[in-house]
Amino acid sequence: MHSITLRFLAPQNGPLQAGRIPGGTVLRWVDEAGYACASAWAKGACITEFVGGADFVRAIRPGDLVEVHARLTATDDARMSLAVEVRSGSIHGAPLQDVVHCVAVYTGVDSSENPRPVDTWNAETPGDIALAQRAQAHIDAARAAR
Repeated sequence: MHSITLRFLAPQNGPLQAGRIPGGTVLRWVDEAGYACASAWAKGACITEFVGGADFVRAIRPGDLVEVHARLTATDDARMSLAVEVRSGSIHGAPLQDVVHCVAVYTGVDSSENPRPVDTWNAETPGDIALAQRAQAHIDAARAAR
């Protein structure tokens, strides 16, 4: 599967920051969706190599409906690049609004946690190609900044 969408209600109990779900919690959801997508594609275990570009544009409130969508943008040997989007809003049917967009890279690993090859995935539609180019540009910029 080259994409996955997780939907759930934001917890109403637990740590809050000014009545909002903490950004660290949202990033955990990003990693969970990314891991689910990558490990399904790899048909096995993966490790998180990189998550970046998280630009929060809206807060998530307790009780909001949350949607985390992860999809492959490219594969390379053992690595899988993904775009991850988080949206949220009222459970009462209003359109969900963007919360954060970011990119993530996962590596397929064997039982000894050594990288192992994963199936190739190539973007085919113009939208997928543009998304893959944006994701790769962000990953390249982050690596160059190291």
